[in-house]
Amino acid sequence: MRLGYVTNGFAHHDPLDAISILGALGYRSVALSIDHGTLAPGRTGPDDVARLRDRLAEYDLGCVIETGARFLLDPWLKHEPTLVSSTPEARRRRVDFLRYAIDTAVELGAPCVSLWAGIVRDGAESGEVLDRLANGLEIVCRHADQAGIDIGFEPEPGMAIDTMGRFSRLLEWFDAPRLKLTLDIGHLYCQGEVPLADPIRRWADRLVNIHLEDMRAGVHEHLMFGEGEIAFAPVLNVLREIDYRGPVHVELSRHAHEAVEAAKRAIAFLTPLWPADR
Repeated sequence: MRLGYVTNGFAHHDPLDAISILGALGYRSVALSIDHGTLAPGRTGPDDVARLRDRLAEYDLGCVIETGARFLLDPWLKHEPTLVSSTPEARRRRVDFLRYAIDTAVELGAPCVSLWAGIVRDGAESGEVLDRLANGLEIVCRHADQAGIDIGFEPEPGMAIDTMGRFSRLLEWFDAPRLKLTLDIGHLYCQGEVPLADPIRRWADRLVNIHLEDMRAGVHEHLMFGEGEIAFAPVLNVLREIDYRGPVHVELSRHAHEAVEAAKRAIAFLTPLWPADR
């Protein structure tokens, strides 16, 4: 396992500086969140990608691509458009963005792109929502397969696919070899999917990306380690038990105003708990 950090927690930093800081602190992977200052579509050229690739290599950092920026595609409405938006045109914009993310992952040598479903804002029924999502994912996964990139689907509280049960339901509508799983440990705990070892073991074969932060039951708020209710040593031990070899990325997006200190505290908390042979 590689301990990493999601750059939405460094939203006020130049991404090159964020990579350097995380590498210097001892992190071994970076989850690059495409946003206005990082790999923004239409404003990113080959030289920009090359500089990021070189900086990652300088610190021997792995990377994945994250696509959950809040106001990248629509400055008025958080996270929109999505794969479950009400109009085909809106959904197509998200699909095009995800295809761009996949192409960017290829350029950076990232093995996966993480995504989520989106919020249902028009009251559509479950079957219609799953149809929209399945249609978009089919296009995205076809592009990912051609590129040799995995898709890490992340169940997200408040979205159309929020729990592992609803993820299972999605797989009845659409599945593909490249459709994998980004598992957020805090989300599991928040929504009562405990003991945490159970979903980790059940979905072991699909895991390509892990998000890690502290959280309290019933409250979707990413907290610094030690400020919530999660016991992390058992979580890390289960990941070792299932022989998970992918990245584990700290996600503290609400700590960007104290990014460096938060990253220091996180790695100081997790290092003593980290499995010795990983």
